[in-house]
This record gives sequence, C-alpha cells and structure tokens, in this order.
Amino acid sequence: MARTTEMRLIELMVLKQDISSVIEYIGKKGSFQFQSKFDDSNKKDIKTDSDNPLLDLNGKYYEQLSKAAVFLGVELDSLDLEKCSAPTDEDVKEAGNFLTTYNDLCSRITATAENATKVNDAYKEAMAFSNLKVSYSELDNLSFLSLKIGKIIPSNFDSLKEDLQDNAVVVPLGEDKSHILVASSKKGRFALESVLKNYDFVPMEIPQEFKGVPSNILDSLRKNKFESDDKVKELEKEKENFTETHKDILNRLVGSFSIGMQIVEVQKKLESTELVYKITGWIPFSECNSYMNELDEMTEGRIAMRQFEPQEVPSIMSKKEQVPVKLTHGKFVKSFERMIFSYGSPVYGTIDPTPIIAIFFTVLFGIMFGDLGQGLVFLLVGILMAAKVIKVGGWNKFAPIFMAIGISSSIMGLLTGEFFSNETLLEPFAMWVTGLFGTPHAPILKLMPSSDPSSITAMFGVFGVAVGIGFIINTIGLVINIVNNIILKKYSEAFFGKNGLAGALFFWYVVILILRIFLFKHAIATYDWIVICVTLFFAAFAEPFERKLEGKSTLFENGVGSYIISGFVELIEVISNYLSNSVSFVRVGAFALSHAVLDFLILTLTEMCGSIGGIFVLIAGNAIIIVLEGMIVAIQVIRLQYYEFFSKFFHETGKEFKPFKFEYVK
Repeated sequence: MARTTEMRLIELMVLKQDISSVIEYIGKKGSFQFQSKFDDSNKKDIKTDSDNPLLDLNGKYYEQLSKAAVFLGVELDSLDLEKCSAPTDEDVKEAGNFLTTYNDLCSRITATAENATKVNDAYKEAMAFSNLKVSYSELDNLSFLSLKIGKIIPSNFDSLKEDLQDNAVVVPLGEDKSHILVASSKKGRFALESVLKNYDFVPMEIPQEFKGVPSNILDSLRKNKFESDDKVKELEKEKENFTETHKDILNRLVGSFSIGMQIVEVQKKLESTELVYKITGWIPFSECNSYMNELDEMTEGRIAMRQFEPQEVPSIMSKKEQVPVKLTHGKFVKSFERMIFSYGSPVYGTIDPTPIIAIFFTVLFGIMFGDLGQGLVFLLVGILMAAKVIKVGGWNKFAPIFMAIGISSSIMGLLTGEFFSNETLLEPFAMWVTGLFGTPHAPILKLMPSSDPSSITAMFGVFGVAVGIGFIINTIGLVINIVNNIILKKYSEAFFGKNGLAGALFFWYVVILILRIFLFKHAIATYDWIVICVTLFFAAFAEPFERKLEGKSTLFENGVGSYIISGFVELIEVISNYLSNSVSFVRVGAFALSHAVLDFLILTLTEMCGSIGGIFVLIAGNAIIIVLEGMIVAIQVIRLQYYEFFSKFFHETGKEFKPFKFEYVK
C-alpha cells in the first residue's frame, strides 16, 4: 500500500545579497513549507529583519498599478505569477514611466469629463429659459400675480400641473420639463408654496432684467456641448488604445511587484544576522537533490545547506511539531485528496488511503446512480470542466471525479437497461450480451419494479453485493489501522481493541461462519464458539494486555471492578459496531432501487402526458434526478467513507503539507 510522501527538513544559510533570489526560487518551486519556530533559547545573536524599505516601494507600485488596472478594465484574476519575476531596476523604471503616462491620461480624462458636465449643464440651463421672453422684473411686479421659477423632477410635472390647474398656471421652460414657471394669484401664493414644497420644488435666483437667452448664445453653447462631447469620445478611444498596447506590460508589472511584496514579507520574518539569513523548512525527499543543486548553481556556491530526517529533528522527537503530510498522486486520484483532508490528514509515514477512496467512491456512486444517459451527462460535464469550457472556480479540479462517476453510472445503466429513464432503448444490447452466456433477456440486471420474480431476486442480489462491498471496505479499514499502528510502534492498539487484530479476527470469522451456514449448511461447532469468544475477549477486555505491552506497571488503571464493567460495555460496542458497519451498506442497494423507482415514475408520467407534455416531463424529471439525487447519492457515499471506513483508522490526524508559493491577492 502507498504511504505518505517521504519528507526532509532542510536548513539554508543564505547571504544577504542572495536572499531575494532564493525566496523567489522557493515561491516559484511551490514545494517548500517553512518550519514553525519552537525553540527561542538559541536566538541571542539572531534578529528579525522587520524594517525593509523595499516593502514600501513594492507596495506603493503594486497598489498604484492595481488601481490603474481597475480603471483601464484590465482583468487580473487570471494573472499567472509563474511567468513573472521579482521586480528589477528596469521594472521600477518601466513602472514609473507607465504610471507617469497613465496619470497624465487619467488627469486629462477626468478634467475633460468634468468640463463636459459643466458645458452640458450650462446648455441645459440656457435651454430651460429660452422660452422666457419678457422681463422677469416686469412679471414679478404684477399686482395680481405671484410668480415662481425653479426646478422640479421632470416626472412630477404632469402631477403638479393637475394639482394646480384651478389655482395656478404651470409653464415648462425647457424641453425636459425640469425647469418651470408657476403663476398664481397673490392671494393663493401661500397655498402655492405648500404644494410646490410637496413636489421638491427648488427656487432659482433670476436676474431682474433677465429676458431669456439670445439665440446666438444658445448656438454657442450648443457648439461647446458638441465639442466637449467629442473630446470625451476621443479620450475614451485613446484610453482603449492605451489599454490595448499596455495591458501585457501592466499584467507583468503587477505580477512582478506582487512577487516583490511577498518576497519582502517572507524576508521580514526570517532569522538573520547582519550578513546571513537562516531558512528552515520541509520539502519532499525526492526533490532534495534537485533543490540543493539548483540553489547551489543559482547562488554560485554562496549557500550552505543541510538536510535532516524527521527523527533527527528535536521538535519532532519531542512531539512539539508534526512532519507535514504530502500525498503524491496522478490527476485522477489527486482529485479525491480533499475528501481525505476535509476529514483530517493521515499521520506522517502511515498508509495513504486516497487511492482506495477513489476506487470505492466511484464504484458505490455508480451502483446507486445507474443510468447510461444520466451518467453520460456527468461524463460530459467532467470533460467540459477539464477543458475549462465550464469554469466553476476551484471546482474545476474535481473534473476527474465527474468523469469517473459518469463512467461508473453509465456502466451500471447498461446493466440495468436504463437510458434517461427509458428501459427499452438498450434492449438490443442486453439481448446480445446475455445471448453470449445463455438465453437472451433484457435488461441484464432487472431493477425496475415488475411482477417478474427475477426482478425481486436481482434486487436482493444488489443488496448482497452492497453488503459484500461493505465487508471489503471495513476489512481494508481494519488492515490499514493495524499496519499504521505497527508503523507508529503502537503495538497495543495494533493487536488489541475493536479495530485492532483481535476485533478484525472476530469480524472476519463471524462473516466466514455466516457464509458457511448459508452456503454450505454447516452447523456451528464448539471451536467456532471458542474462536469467537477468544477474539471478542481480546477486543473488549484488552486493557491489562495493552498496558503490559506498553510497559506500564499498573495493569488495571481504575481497578478490577471498573475494568469488568467497561469491558462488558466495550463488548456490546464491538458487536453493535460491526453489525451497524455491515448493515449500513444496505443503503447502497436501497438507493440503487430508489433510483430505478424514480426512473420508472418518470417513464410512467411521460407516457401519461402524451407527446408534448411527455417530452417536458422527461427532460424536467431527468434534470431533477441528475441534480438532486446526484447530490444525495454523493453525500451518502461520503458518509459511508467517513463513518464506516475512516473511523477504523483515523484516530489521530497529522498536519497537511502547505508549501509556500506566490499567489495573486486582490
């Protein structure tokens, strides 16, 4: 069985002149996890480089360039830092030149936009009063009229005019009705002011001798408006051209200064003297030689390197630190790693269960979700996710899982003869396959409800297969637990207890005994009872034997009485635990049957609804099954993995390997 990746702790002594390039190498390599600090006793002559002017310089350029990217509409989400390098003096100079040109363009765009707004407002105001041809002072001095000139919301004009139709005259002064003149009797001016207030009327100060706007002034303002609008369009075009010609440069500079910031952040936290920096961290053993050779070549021999096995590291031996756990797999198995780490990391040096998880997840999902058409949908989705046609963020890395469950569901669908809930389309295939082994019949495996007795037999056969798979999964979990404890030198846990060798022997022997009784009609013999009782005893009453194996002087920690009581409780737990672990896999057959029933219901409803309605029911029904039942089945498979498999050996968790690598952060 595969074990977790072998790791080494390496210690690097780097000269100050090389520290930036070494950190850049580490960040791009993406396989180095900095070691946590545990011992402060030997740091008398070591300081932390906390003040670094480069951090401010990189941060300043990074912030300004990022803002420029937002203003110019340059997409940075897909920025590939692997193609970028730490900023050089040329990059700083180029960034300065770019920002100078950008700031000039930005200032011109802002100033032109502000001027265009003012010109447009002036033209709009002038047009509002183009209809006012008599002296305002003459109108205002009329003894029988009260006049108000001001602004309102254009959409309120008609409502205001209707409210004032018997008490005042409302005259629009512009085409958009945002400026109005209201005339009423002197007696009604107070009521007028009250109504105008309700409509958010804003009075305007009008010169006493104002007689409207001469046409030549309107023409001039109109010309200014068109000219300013044209300048805005020209600058927008210039902005587009500037963006097109500088987007690659901007991407590269943002990436460079992002890396520069992260390098300085790491450098700040390193232990250092005036001339030398110390870097310690974990890397996979398989990369040690290349790591050291490349660093030695890069620094021209100006670097001192040492590597340590985990058992040579004091913090590991004192259990203050755990060796980080890395799992090494191909694309298919790697896509299942998050199922492991979401539950917990394996302990360093123990068995890696990911390949087993990948196989059983795929098989169990296929059994519970058997339909060729629906399976092909999952397969297609997985292919499109892998090709990045469908982009769902971090979910794209799970494309192999979608393809795997699509294939397994399709295979199960071929066996059950189901294709998008239809059981007749695959009959020729089933007849051909079954004809090779005897009398042709369809489907190969009958799960759809029917009066045929063979369908009942097939259903119970599925339950039997499910329980059989459960036995295999439980067995592998027990074997992993035994082997892991032997690797970790925890022999008492390996040989005793419900998940140790004693419990495993009890479980295996009972299963074999049941098969003997039902398949070979054997009767239970005396030796059967002896084996069962002995294995149960060491599984449930193992405390004194475990303590003796661990070298402890006291065999009964809490006394004999407590030992007997806890032993009987453990005895009940051992029996109920193995029984529930086995019966739990019956749900696999139950979900396979329920999936067939749902397909049967959709098929029945389709036939009842006629041609047009039937097509709608068929499409909607299959969509619901794919989405909702697909989620439910996935959850059930994960539950079986967690509670029936992981619980056998995940009694202690390790520390996941999380290497340092450059990342673009907004």
